[in-house]
Amino acid sequence: MTSAIDSATLSMTLEAVREFAADALPEKLLLELDADEEFPVDLVRDLCGETIGIQLLFIPEEYGGMGGGAFDVYRVCEAMARVDLGVATGVLATFLGSDPIRVGGTPEQKAHWMGRLAEEGLLMAYGATEPQAGSDLGALETRADPVGDNGNVKGYKITGAKQWISNGGFADLYTVLARAPGGPTWFVVEAGTEGLTHGKPEDKHGIRDSNTAAVLLNNVYVPAEQLLGGVEGQGLVQAQAVFGFTRLMVAAFGLGCGWEAIDRAIEYSKQRIQAGAPLAEKQGYTHKLIVPHAVRLEGGRAFIEETASRIDAGEGALITEGAIAKYFSSEAGNAAAEAAIQAFGGYGYTREYMVEKIKRDVRITTIYEGTSEIMEMTISRDRWQQHLKTRGDYYHAMGREMEQLQTSRPEVGAATAALGLHALAEILERCRTGKLTRNQHVLLRLGELIAWAECAAALSRRAARAIENRLDEKAEKRHDLETQAAMARVLARQAAIKVAADGMALVVGADSKEPAGLADAMHLNAIHGTQAGLIADMNAVADGLYGRKDK
Repeated sequence: MTSAIDSATLSMTLEAVREFAADALPEKLLLELDADEEFPVDLVRDLCGETIGIQLLFIPEEYGGMGGGAFDVYRVCEAMARVDLGVATGVLATFLGSDPIRVGGTPEQKAHWMGRLAEEGLLMAYGATEPQAGSDLGALETRADPVGDNGNVKGYKITGAKQWISNGGFADLYTVLARAPGGPTWFVVEAGTEGLTHGKPEDKHGIRDSNTAAVLLNNVYVPAEQLLGGVEGQGLVQAQAVFGFTRLMVAAFGLGCGWEAIDRAIEYSKQRIQAGAPLAEKQGYTHKLIVPHAVRLEGGRAFIEETASRIDAGEGALITEGAIAKYFSSEAGNAAAEAAIQAFGGYGYTREYMVEKIKRDVRITTIYEGTSEIMEMTISRDRWQQHLKTRGDYYHAMGREMEQLQTSRPEVGAATAALGLHALAEILERCRTGKLTRNQHVLLRLGELIAWAECAAALSRRAARAIENRLDEKAEKRHDLETQAAMARVLARQAAIKVAADGMALVVGADSKEPAGLADAMHLNAIHGTQAGLIADMNAVADGLYGRKDK
């Protein structure tokens, strides 16, 4: 999906979101909405209406939208998550709900429904998940029975239940996945259709100011014209086609929540005096609760931006890359928010302070649009196949690319990232020869190590592009070049040591003996050697985050 939005228009959109939030969503109101579990439907409609028209971002120009691409959506989703993830989820639901139309609809269906979204600012809900099926869309039980005579299908009657549906109680339109005679199929169902009802709002741990409800369908009649694509059985293919894109949205949510929490902790630490000095000046605070999380978040950003750019360039769905981006960024955001609570001490544990709410909110990013465990499985299965197809060279080749980057940009930690990638290749090969992936736990943990190694490499590449003034003009450019390079070096070290140590533990744990030669093959001593300078680089990152470079 190429973008029709230039950087100036994107900047104006981001500023409009911030101004709307400052005026309509003050912190006091957000805390009240959370406490009362109230969905501010009118404000969300304002966001999707004439006030902001945020939904225009993802609607193609030919249907009255702005024609934004994946990069634009990532930046706006991050900005919205920094304001409030519950409200952002209300908007995300419309993004998701429209995806089956955008991807699978006929030209006439796209013109009709996307045109209505652009003109009317309708709220949508994405009806895929079911009480028993969870993330397994192939196990859905909702059925669509044809209605007609003599083989002439005039419509369908849909019966079933959908669970955990964002905007489920307020949507104007629902895209519903149901099993037709020809297989899983998407339908558009309008609110108010006879037989369509919804349950009470779920009492949730977080994003309590979003609406999540069961959607119930009892012989809901839809005309055949509302079967997306006009052919039964295309539903799973259509859903898979947008996973890379939609998971980038959730990755951006994790990124936005994580940074909002860390920035609040940074500001707090400048004011909080302990033992005669601000917490901001104490390594025990900054190097545990701030720096590692900022670095990890930027690793997620680097991978999000690379994936978004590739989607916009027409490289396809990039399902695995979307999974890596979502997994790494949502886990990083969750960990950052947890650290922020610790950073505030007792204050952080109270609902008076926003970091407590952010922590409860960001937790959902590791669950919706596919749990972290589903992401790990998606990642490991694909990259395992790549390892086999290349006869073990997939990550060695990636490591050689990083070694080439090291020759031109030695300051971005590429050599250390390369060691992590080579170690990953050796771990995968030992898993192959020992048939260790028969253990599902091993397969999932490999997904985690893969995400760390690939995101570290992405951050090194991003730091190099920044130094060479080659970052996408729409990219976030908060950090100075020295800080970005130091962040890349820190993450490369973290990834390399994690891959080597955790990978060795996996192999030994699954095979019950230490594999001969693996430590040497992974260059474990060299990985340990790269840790030299770690504290100095963490100091540099802290100085960059706190604006102490020139002091």
